[in-house]
Amino acid sequence: MAKALTILGLESSCDDTAAAIVQVEPGQPARILSSVVHGQDMLHSNYGGVVPEIAARAHAEKLDICVKQSLSEAEKDLSQLDVIAVTAGPGLIGGVMSGVMCAKGIAAGAGLPLVGVNHLAGHALTPRLTDAVDYPYLMLLVSGGHCQLLVVRSCTDFTRLGGTIDDAPGEAFDKTARLLGLPQPGGPAVEQEAAQGDPGIFNFPRPLLDRAGCDMSFSGLKTALLRARDQVVAEKGGLSRADRSHLCTGFQAAVSDVLTEKTRRALAIYADEGAQHPTLAVAGGVAANATIRAGLESLCAQTGTSFVAPPLSLCTDNAAMIAYAGAELFAAGHRDDMGLAARSRWPLDQTSPALLGSGKKGAKA
Repeated sequence: MAKALTILGLESSCDDTAAAIVQVEPGQPARILSSVVHGQDMLHSNYGGVVPEIAARAHAEKLDICVKQSLSEAEKDLSQLDVIAVTAGPGLIGGVMSGVMCAKGIAAGAGLPLVGVNHLAGHALTPRLTDAVDYPYLMLLVSGGHCQLLVVRSCTDFTRLGGTIDDAPGEAFDKTARLLGLPQPGGPAVEQEAAQGDPGIFNFPRPLLDRAGCDMSFSGLKTALLRARDQVVAEKGGLSRADRSHLCTGFQAAVSDVLTEKTRRALAIYADEGAQHPTLAVAGGVAANATIRAGLESLCAQTGTSFVAPPLSLCTDNAAMIAYAGAELFAAGHRDDMGLAARSRWPLDQTSPALLGSGKKGAKA
């Protein structure tokens, strides 16, 4: 990076409205001057998931508040910024549009350059923001909406080695929580319940481990849990707290085993990159799960690979990652104009076949 940059990032791809100021200087670690996130859990709690229309309206109401708060905490004003970076996709289109329009207004009003950022690139580049990881590295992006194993070679060069062909792990955790009467978001609720369970009670399948490659599937695992729950209810006339804990433990162990084995295979492919310091980085909300993280850490210890996991606040959706990704893109010569479009679908790897199908809007992943 040739010169110091101060970047305002905006993120509104799902149900978190966020703004952040990041400062990047040549030869120095990136600094997060402020990071503001306004969640929407209370707005969606009665619906069992995120309602796109409610989310979009909340983003429109909160974006300017987040920007103002972020500038105040960073002790900056618009005249001291160099770039406006914004998530331009993929995500819920109403939320993405809200963020893009807000960013366009700020950029036009302040006379600042605009950079549209792929939300997944924000996650994938977070290890460089937090730990200055060198290219190339292997990235496991594992969240509520995404699950991909990527070789990251630059801010624009991503090769997908594998990913989920159906539900993302976070989505499977949420559905499991609903099936067992646990609160949302499901990931923390299932993990807490699993801590009391016996992993030997329910032995759930490990989908796709009998097939070569790094692709994953979690939809069938959720169905297996549903059948196990129904069998327990039929035999005992209900589901006890202990039964629920055992189900959660078995489910969590299966997810962890699948992620660990598929990552092992991806590491073998990544080895051909000849990285001087081989690194596995993990990001996304599911990366906060202690069992999953322990499995990946053990794998890295066995293979002599460095393990990097950003703090939870930067694993889940946030604008600091968007600001940093925008800085790298800007330094690489990327610019957008007022024609920047919001995109509901935007695969990072543009060359690999779509995992989840395609259509008029393009490949999902």
